[in-house]
Amino acid sequence: MAAVERRAQALLIGLVLFDCVLTTWAWAFPQWWYDAFHGVKYVDPEALLRRMGAQWAGFALCQAVAVWRWRREPEWLAVVAGVRLCDALTDLTYVFLARDTTWFAWATLPAMGPINALMGWYLLRAYRVHGRR
Repeated sequence: MAAVERRAQALLIGLVLFDCVLTTWAWAFPQWWYDAFHGVKYVDPEALLRRMGAQWAGFALCQAVAVWRWRREPEWLAVVAGVRLCDALTDLTYVFLARDTTWFAWATLPAMGPINALMGWYLLRAYRVHGRR
């Protein structure tokens, strides 16, 4: 397996695990989420945190399918790239607009936009390399 393929596979597996952790955290431990990112009591009458958890579950599912299928169907790399690119501005918007934020929110969320953009770019690059074979 070429280096690009190994890195793409490792990235996809890492993304599945990351989004599964986020989904579990948002759904099973919402107060811990609010402690970490907001430092306030969990109050979410519109269920926006759980909505984000459902979004991350969708990301995890899409990425899990890609783990198994991208070598036969390289377009799955482009699909996951689109998922990551669509999420490039969400965390930055979140940290700037949330009323209450913690040091942890400011230490992690602003970096996620560029990280998502880089992952999207890398996966598109891997798609171009692998898709030509």
